[in-house]
Amino acid sequence: MTAEGAVRWGILSTARINAKLLAGAREAGGVEVVAVGSRDRARGEAFAAEHGIGRVHGSYEDLLADEHVEAVYVPLPNSLHVEWSVKALEAGKHVLCEKPLTRRVADAEAAFDAAERAGRLLMEAFMWRYHPQTVALVRLAEEIAPLRVVRAAFGFPLPADPANVRWQGGLDGGSLMDVGCYCVSALRLLAGEPERLSAEAVAGGDGVDKRFAGVLRFGGGVLGMFDCGFDVSPRGAIEVVGGGGSLIAHDPWHGVAPRLTRDGEAVPVEARNPYALELEDLSAAIREGHAPRLGRADAVGQARAIEALYAAADSGCAITPP
Repeated sequence: MTAEGAVRWGILSTARINAKLLAGAREAGGVEVVAVGSRDRARGEAFAAEHGIGRVHGSYEDLLADEHVEAVYVPLPNSLHVEWSVKALEAGKHVLCEKPLTRRVADAEAAFDAAERAGRLLMEAFMWRYHPQTVALVRLAEEIAPLRVVRAAFGFPLPADPANVRWQGGLDGGSLMDVGCYCVSALRLLAGEPERLSAEAVAGGDGVDKRFAGVLRFGGGVLGMFDCGFDVSPRGAIEVVGGGGSLIAHDPWHGVAPRLTRDGEAVPVEARNPYALELEDLSAAIREGHAPRLGRADAVGQARAIEALYAAADSGCAITPP
């Protein structure tokens, strides 16, 4: 795509994660961020000035009404993802919704139904899936097959501030939704859709989990295990054990310092900005009329696994998803 054909993006809110997406947008081809919407116009103007964005709207609705905006990034709190994604789709915008789209299968299906009705694209923003390290991990996992065990972890210390949306049950906070969803995404990417799920959660107040662990059984007897948390030392890794060897991705989620090993030996991995690759993929799909890498099947499968994990933790019983 030429610069003239760049997809014109708007951002719904001035959320902190926008800085990472905007850094990716500056590196991406075929992408131009042209507008931001904020419920506080002064905050929106300050944000736009800081990041070189030309158009500011004093409400989310005004951003969605901007005919110059073709696609919208939704980085709102988790409980608002589906609501505002659907509103954007119904306003004729393509949507990149920050992960996780939702913890409920019915809501994921409804969001993609809205996308189909509007003739627009909707994608869940699991940017880590675009990193060359992830691509290499999947390729090497096939080489060491059959898989036996896949382990994933993601956690960090998060001060228990009730004003932080991650600690608010009404906004679908909690460690599983914030960082554990990456682990679930990894297990599904490598092993398929789970046949049975068990889980344990440690409460963190206000109805959210501060620590969560799950065991997922996949076809062929592959076992997947993960843990995540807000009260642990910084950690993040994926380990894949197969009949033909083992793999470890030591920085899988953001890939700032990608490091992949096979049986202890380093595997060269290109350093790229996954946010840029994510935006390029969806923008190319918008312009060229094809599906992006991540679509309905992956997002619905993700919601189904998260919903089952919460049910397993609540009931103390293994869950077989429908």
